[in-house]
Amino acid sequence: MVKDCVTVWDNCLQIIRRNVNGQSFRTWFEPIRPVRLDNQALTIQVPNKFFYEWLEEHYVALLKMTIRKELGQRGRLEYQILTGNQTRKRELVAEAAPYTNGNGIAKGKRNGLAPGGLDTSNIKNPFVIPGIKKLKVDPQLNTTYTFDSFIEGDCNRLARSAGQAVAKKPGGTAFNPLVIFGDVGLGKTHLAHAVGNEVLRIHDNKRVLYVSSEKFTGQIIESIKNNAVNDFVNFYQMIDVLIVDDIQFLANKQKTQEIFFHIFNQLHQNGKQLILTSDRPPKDLDGMEERLISRFKWGLSADLQIPEFETRVAILEAKMNREGVDLPHDVVEFICYNIQNNIRELEGVLVSLIAQSSLNRREIDVELAKDVTRNFVTQINKEITLEFIKSLVADHFKVPVEKLGGKTRKRQFVIARQLSMYLAKHLTDKSLKAIGQMFGGRDHSTVIYSIKTVQDLMETDLIFKDTVSVLEKKIKLSLNEK
Repeated sequence: MVKDCVTVWDNCLQIIRRNVNGQSFRTWFEPIRPVRLDNQALTIQVPNKFFYEWLEEHYVALLKMTIRKELGQRGRLEYQILTGNQTRKRELVAEAAPYTNGNGIAKGKRNGLAPGGLDTSNIKNPFVIPGIKKLKVDPQLNTTYTFDSFIEGDCNRLARSAGQAVAKKPGGTAFNPLVIFGDVGLGKTHLAHAVGNEVLRIHDNKRVLYVSSEKFTGQIIESIKNNAVNDFVNFYQMIDVLIVDDIQFLANKQKTQEIFFHIFNQLHQNGKQLILTSDRPPKDLDGMEERLISRFKWGLSADLQIPEFETRVAILEAKMNREGVDLPHDVVEFICYNIQNNIRELEGVLVSLIAQSSLNRREIDVELAKDVTRNFVTQINKEITLEFIKSLVADHFKVPVEKLGGKTRKRQFVIARQLSMYLAKHLTDKSLKAIGQMFGGRDHSTVIYSIKTVQDLMETDLIFKDTVSVLEKKIKLSLNEK
């Protein structure tokens, strides 16, 4: 009996139905229509190019098996893509899928097909090097921005953990899109690059692309001028992990937002990963279409906060290790105390400090650090004296200030003394030995013990933690009033 295309495809569907779940069958196979059967080539019609790409990426092995079962070892499958009222034929696609990876996913033929079997010879790559016809995506990533060089602290733990989860399973977590937001200089771009670099390390078959919103907008303008918007969109819809930096700069750019909206939808629907950075949370993105904002909220919005003092020290010390530099600890603490809101400035001070020391042959000390830091902040924090701290703490606890340097072991005096030492260490550049001398000639080990005791109390006693916070604010406000 001579088979027709409908019969062949119906037989294929019976096999496919037994090998995929009901939802997948209804979504990806029921909409397909058989078109014709020429010798041993079955042509099927799919609704759009993205449908075709999904089949090629996820079901090529199953299609290969069913076609060969129905049409023999020389059987092959061709697609006809419906675009409006017209159709476009994809020839030589999934033809027995001659080249596959270990998972049975087509890697394309040796005639220039991209992964997934898509013929990219006519799709323009906005990042491609002129003269190279074959699609090759340069991820545009800074390879020095990795998770290893991204210091973790309370200020960024959620965002960093989410980024690592995304890197392990891009498009396969609830964090899609992953929106990383925070003020300038807190590490948004670093973290976004780190995710991209980790994806490439773990999944060498993934196409990753980083692009700033400014470059993205510029490419759209060029594509409009050259009547190549479709090529532009087609290129971006083939990316597996798309990272768009500073998404807030798309505000009030209606055409750019419209094109990005369609790219976002297709990537998200096809299980691709989107990573966006912004200087504010999605809900505060003025000038952005509501439909885009609603999609930004689909996944996880993770903020990067101002790093606490200890994290700033860790960041600076990590930078020192990478640069092979060793700074005195009191210099490190001085820099981290005065540069609080911007990690880039923190690293900039280090570079300037090294340059000043080398060029002017000056020893790196707190005085040199003060001179350099003045180029990064409008005002160096006025020096906090140990006498001032002792006076303020004594007044707060209503104890005589001289008792803080005495030998008494009464609890109220001991707590006030230990807290004074803690504040002295965290708010001044004094050494442990100097602090101990100001509190009755105690040695550095006593100061260390006092600092640890205060830290432990802060972790277990919220009222005491609030007291420490109040005193820190009083000290800073008092200095500003002088």
